Amino acid sequence: MAALAHRRDSATGRLRLVAASGLAAASAQIWADLREEQDVAPACAVRRGALIWVGGDSLGIGAVGTAAVPLLGADGPVGVLSVFTAGVGEPDEVQQSFLYAVAAWVGGCPDGVPGTPPGPDSTAGRERAVRMGRLTAALAEAATTQDVVRAFADHVMPPFAADGLVFEVVERGRLYVVGSAGYPSEFIRMIDAMPIAANTTVHDVMQTRTPRFVESKAEFDRLYPTMDHLNERSPKQAWAFLPLIASGRAIGLCVVSFSQPRTFSDEQRTWLTALSSLVGQALERARLYDVEHARAQELQRGLLPRTLPRLPAASAAARYLPAGRGEEVGGDWYDLIPLSADRVAIVIGDVMGHGITEAATMGRLRTAVRTLADLDMPPDELFSRLNDLVSDLGEDSYATCLYAVFDPVAHTCSYTLAGHPPPVVVHPDGSVHSPDVVPDPPLGAAVPPFDTHQLHLPAESMLVLCTDGLVESSTRDVDQGLAELRHILADSQDLTACLEAADQDEDVRCLEHLCDTVVSALLPDSGQTNDDAALLIVHARSTPVGDVASCDLPEDPRAAGQAREFVREQLAVWGLDDLVITTELLVSELVGNVVRHAKGPICLRLLRSRSLICEVYDGSLTTPRIRHATYTDEGGRGLQLIAALSRRWGARYLHDSKCIWTEQDLPHPAASGEPSTDQQ
Repeated sequence: MAALAHRRDSATGRLRLVAASGLAAASAQIWADLREEQDVAPACAVRRGALIWVGGDSLGIGAVGTAAVPLLGADGPVGVLSVFTAGVGEPDEVQQSFLYAVAAWVGGCPDGVPGTPPGPDSTAGRERAVRMGRLTAALAEAATTQDVVRAFADHVMPPFAADGLVFEVVERGRLYVVGSAGYPSEFIRMIDAMPIAANTTVHDVMQTRTPRFVESKAEFDRLYPTMDHLNERSPKQAWAFLPLIASGRAIGLCVVSFSQPRTFSDEQRTWLTALSSLVGQALERARLYDVEHARAQELQRGLLPRTLPRLPAASAAARYLPAGRGEEVGGDWYDLIPLSADRVAIVIGDVMGHGITEAATMGRLRTAVRTLADLDMPPDELFSRLNDLVSDLGEDSYATCLYAVFDPVAHTCSYTLAGHPPPVVVHPDGSVHSPDVVPDPPLGAAVPPFDTHQLHLPAESMLVLCTDGLVESSTRDVDQGLAELRHILADSQDLTACLEAADQDEDVRCLEHLCDTVVSALLPDSGQTNDDAALLIVHARSTPVGDVASCDLPEDPRAAGQAREFVREQLAVWGLDDLVITTELLVSELVGNVVRHAKGPICLRLLRSRSLICEVYDGSLTTPRIRHATYTDEGGRGLQLIAALSRRWGARYLHDSKCIWTEQDLPHPAASGEPSTDQQ
């Protein structure tokens, strides 16, 4: 809208107006001669040594506010540039960076400051302007602290023939190295986390906010005799110590160094000072990004499984890739949940959108899924409950999800889809396919009931699940991405290694490599993606035939005795004689409850895995509950006995029956036979 330029008189400290644009002469005259202590934008910027923004129409010209940036020279501010804004509110980061770039360029070019003699070499001025433009562009793109350090090293060190660079920031009275170049690691470790008070060089620069240029080791010893130990170990011979100023305070130090003694001309000193002012703002912005990035990563790690469990019926590996642009946290999640009878719940989901809010929603859904899975709900019923939860979050909340339950005894996988890509199935012979199913609408938009789909999974099959961020992009739709995923899996040597793994450790290593292969093929440039992506690969293993035994029981009091006899015989075959007495008590109580309170048909099944699992099936859907029996009650203690004798117990419900199950720890392997490894 309008702008003013003032030059600071170093003798009087007054600010003299030397140029004006877009203002009537009468308006500009109000700020023609300012005292440095005045409470106006130009004077405040000079005092603080940083950009300030003051809201309001200071000169009555219809402005929204005034942004003032000091013009820095080698010995401090040499003037100030003031811009009257007509936009809405304070300039944003991009606009502030632009103002700093303009101020740094003007302050660094003597022939560009109004009211000063023209420079002797206009070509050098143009070169400086080009370098400043390139550095400004690089800093505008710099997101992290390392990006800022890299930009400074690339655009500042070569023109000055510098071969050393150190960036340090102040935290709790100490200076921490956040980036360096041209120094041995031993020296960086020595100066890292050094107290400011112990480093008189840094203390001098930070206190005065004035650059220090040291042209030789002899001059360093003369200026800072107490720092001779640091001088002796330094591989450099000359230094430019530049304070990094942001938001009116010194946030750190930039040290540009040289391996040979050298002199610094006035122009070079002015130029380096102007550059450090520009970099200070970029570094502060990058440090804020680093903090938020670290918090986002910590949040994501806390919401996703730290490690996936290694289960008797499944090994798994997974990858989560946040959107390359924007917040590095999102709503994609995956999980592997152990269920009763060695069954495994496999889940992957995607809360639409990405950011902190979606990540928090994802955490709620993942917790809900684990809670509902622990109740042994079938997939369709679990989705009905989950759909209610998503609907309660608001009209704009939606999530896609795939929930599957793998039964290693029956070799089946039951799954439900809500707006999610279907699973990719890898058979033991290496063939790959995706079932042709129509998913239900996403959670939050669906109307129950949900469809349940069935898969037959032979021994050593694999399930590959992903979110749409992995297979969908601006250049391919989901179907094309899934086809490419199937092709990658079929051609991968890691897939063959997983199917032939000798043990679970090797299996997991192969799955990890397979995840890397898939991700690198589908997302070669993950830093440029606009959506989160998750990948979960599960190697499903069937329960060996020899580790499962079952028998049908009559619907009368003889059932308990036959159950005990079956237990004794089977545990003897498995070498688990130490568990006979406890297991007899458990099956007697379970079968007795069915005879007294439920109905047939009755079936007893034993599974030998990492624990001994006893299951009793009956034809009733009545829910068993633990009662608090009194001393005079003749019954009501059965489930208390079951809870006391087993590691854990529970119930699950089938279409027209239920199963009560218990788990007991196996004795030490030396005292019993090892589980069979023969596969069905």
